[in-house]
Amino acid sequence: MRAYYTADRETFFSDSEEHIVGALALRHSFDLEENQKRAWQQQILIMRNALNAIAAFTIYFEFAIPRMGKRADVVVVIGDCIFVIEFKVGSDVFSPQALEQVEDYALDLKNFHAGSHDLSIVPILVPTKASLAQPVQLELTFGQVARPVLASVIDLADIIRMASAQHLHNDLNVDEWAASGYRPTPTIIQAAQALYASHNVEDITRRDADAVNLTRTEAAISHVIAESRANQRKAICFITGVPGAGKTLAGLDIATRRSEDRTEHTTYLTGNGPLIAVLQTALARDQAAREKVSVKFAESKVRAFIQNIHEFRDEYATRSALPPSDHVVVFDEAQRAWTKAQASKFMQAKRNIPDFDMSEPEFLLSVMDRHDDWCAVVCLVGGGQEINTGEAGLSEWMAAIRDRFPHWQVHASAQIVQPDYDLKHDARAFIASEQVSLHHDLHLGVSMRSFRAETLSDFISHLLNGDAAAARAAHDRLGNYPILLTRDLNAARAWLRETARGSERYGLVASSGAMRLRPEGIHIKAAIDPANWFLNDRNDVRSSFYLEEVASEFDVQGLELDFAGVCWDADWRHVDGQWQAWNFKGTKWQKVNDGFRRLYLKNAYRVLLTRARQGMVIFVPQGDDADHTRPKRFYDETWDYLCACGLKRLPNS
Repeated sequence: MRAYYTADRETFFSDSEEHIVGALALRHSFDLEENQKRAWQQQILIMRNALNAIAAFTIYFEFAIPRMGKRADVVVVIGDCIFVIEFKVGSDVFSPQALEQVEDYALDLKNFHAGSHDLSIVPILVPTKASLAQPVQLELTFGQVARPVLASVIDLADIIRMASAQHLHNDLNVDEWAASGYRPTPTIIQAAQALYASHNVEDITRRDADAVNLTRTEAAISHVIAESRANQRKAICFITGVPGAGKTLAGLDIATRRSEDRTEHTTYLTGNGPLIAVLQTALARDQAAREKVSVKFAESKVRAFIQNIHEFRDEYATRSALPPSDHVVVFDEAQRAWTKAQASKFMQAKRNIPDFDMSEPEFLLSVMDRHDDWCAVVCLVGGGQEINTGEAGLSEWMAAIRDRFPHWQVHASAQIVQPDYDLKHDARAFIASEQVSLHHDLHLGVSMRSFRAETLSDFISHLLNGDAAAARAAHDRLGNYPILLTRDLNAARAWLRETARGSERYGLVASSGAMRLRPEGIHIKAAIDPANWFLNDRNDVRSSFYLEEVASEFDVQGLELDFAGVCWDADWRHVDGQWQAWNFKGTKWQKVNDGFRRLYLKNAYRVLLTRARQGMVIFVPQGDDADHTRPKRFYDETWDYLCACGLKRLPNS
């Protein structure tokens, strides 16, 4: 249902106020307070006065903005111009929060509502007690979305008449417009909040043919879980996906759907500390606001739903006989689980368990295998996402299943044989086993993070593989996803601030090995607080908006920004036509020759370059020949290579 009430001009002026309020109340799913009823009455009166001189229009009250989980007060279509109007009944101020809200509504329509992509959209804020509006300068910026217009009740009619003048005679089929596809691509934070608040994944994700396999993936997993339970079997599923395709969203959806079912209760586990901190804080804040409870109380519930995989490991390492409380667990970023050597070293040194001699995959499966009846394990696997020493990739999972758990059924994406997943080239032998079934629906192949650029992952892969020609061809297919280059960090900051609109989030990111960006004012060793960086508003110096604190690949993996400033150092540099990996130690750079360490650094830049949903600017320093740790040649060839990949220089920088 797009809106609670819809009418053309004739119907809107002929329907009684009581009829309109009744229609709104009938569709209002929450307890109807008297204040809401009075607000609707006032909005009806204001809009009748404001639209009296307009010969033809269609008006919508309580118009759905699904990605945000909210409804705009009023949307009016005049010709081919869309007005999004937010009222603040009883207020006399144009608050920054309200301005951001109405601008977000307009941007959401522009970006995600198919019928609005090519239309002009004018967001208007109306505090009903404001005595007069600010001077109106209608400014249609990039994307034909105007800067928010500040209107008093008295001035609203003149503003609408002026803004719609050039659109009056343009035809638009409003029924087709309203019914056109809505293709939301929420941030993982927005998606987690919506799912945790009992929305369905279908409400907040794209439903076009390219992205429909997210629902198919969930259906395939649900079928495996149901079969395992019915037949008292144990199963493991491997879901693969390109960066931003919705692996974490799929995992959260699987977990939330079963959160209230004691026999299928599911826990979402990840070893990604920043992701845990951000999601737990975001869900707790959101629940506290929705249910009017303390954040501390909400946090206690959230922690039972989203857990650190290492805490799960530690708990059951000391409770060797007990099965876990969950029959279903979702392991996010399963490719980052530790090898036997790394896990044994850590458990002996840090947990005082001297005889621990298993890889993390083997141990985690052994814990779930303690169930006498059935269980299901869902592993979410990112290709080319291993970024730290000791991360096992899929090989340790396959070895554990082959050697210790032949009684488990394996359901895997057919993509696990691809090089980005099959680091040790042992997947083909693994899938030849009769216990393994391959499913195309267990691969998520379309990026939903970069809704402006579904070919972004291809472009980044070619760029990092050193194929400039292929990268340039992929770049030409990026459409309106901007990737710009600059050698001026302040110019990069200015572009981020000027390009982002409403609550769109931006920030600076850099490799954890970017030690010689310090002369540029980028201190990668200064740790951020991920929850503050990703969640706090633009007035908080700790937030990403301030463009002071810089996040590393470890901070941002699994999370996202709308716009990113990627700061490039000499740890991953282009030399004589190929990429080289370097580590800064003490006072000089040391070349990295170990294959796995080179891969980790390459993947670090893959993570950094795939965080932005809407666009990015890449900062490559000029270098300084007077500084032996960052001479110009360390950066110039990288700059030239990025230019050869099709990237353009930021104007006036």
